[in-house]
Amino acid sequence: MRVALFLTCVNDTLYPDTGRAVVKLLTRLGVEVDFPMAQTCCGQAHYNTGYRHEAEPLARHFSDVFAEYEAIVTPSGSCGAMVRELYPRMGERARAEGRGDTLAATLAPVVPKTYELTEFLVDVLRVTDVGAYYPHKVTYHPTCHGLRGLGLGDRPRRLLRAVAGLELVELPGADECCGFGGTFALKNSDVSAAMGADKVRNAESTGAEVLCAADNSCLMHIGGTMTRLESGMRPVHIAEILASTKEGPAS
Repeated sequence: MRVALFLTCVNDTLYPDTGRAVVKLLTRLGVEVDFPMAQTCCGQAHYNTGYRHEAEPLARHFSDVFAEYEAIVTPSGSCGAMVRELYPRMGERARAEGRGDTLAATLAPVVPKTYELTEFLVDVLRVTDVGAYYPHKVTYHPTCHGLRGLGLGDRPRRLLRAVAGLELVELPGADECCGFGGTFALKNSDVSAAMGADKVRNAESTGAEVLCAADNSCLMHIGGTMTRLESGMRPVHIAEILASTKEGPAS
């Protein structure tokens, strides 16, 4: 199977190791992974801040870059939800504004074949044991877009439970937002910081060494809060855990 890695802006700029982990993991599972160099932002930041029309050229470009692939895999629930949930809505709004069906038709091919990493593993490859080894105590935070937008459900937990050496402990208040929310964290910084502190305290109560999630934007917020609170925990993307093996362990 030939798939495209949609890395996303945050990962490309700040967390390239997550992208490397996705490639390592999928290659180990027999998947041919391409990284289209022409990829740019999917338009989520623009759309969620109210710049819907400005997001449209980015969405068109996304479709032009990725339409030829069998599947598009991203280690980001929020950007995955942008394509799956909001691209169809963008097309509908353009139609309602009297601009015809062109945008909807352009975006339609990429919508059903865009997958967040864990749903691609479980639903498409039909694996839960990916041959990973990670001898640490871990708690999992289900990010809002993955939980509510994509409906990832227990897929990430099923993958984590199958990792050799990993002890998975449940996070109290797991379904509560960490407080990031993109520009929400800037416009409502006090509320965002308080929500982040609640999330970190709940994570610390589990006794876990690691808090993992499927979205580095949320892990960035949580990790910054951990630093400010001088927590002994560390944030790790689930891709890096699943890519880890005895021969090539992740920290």
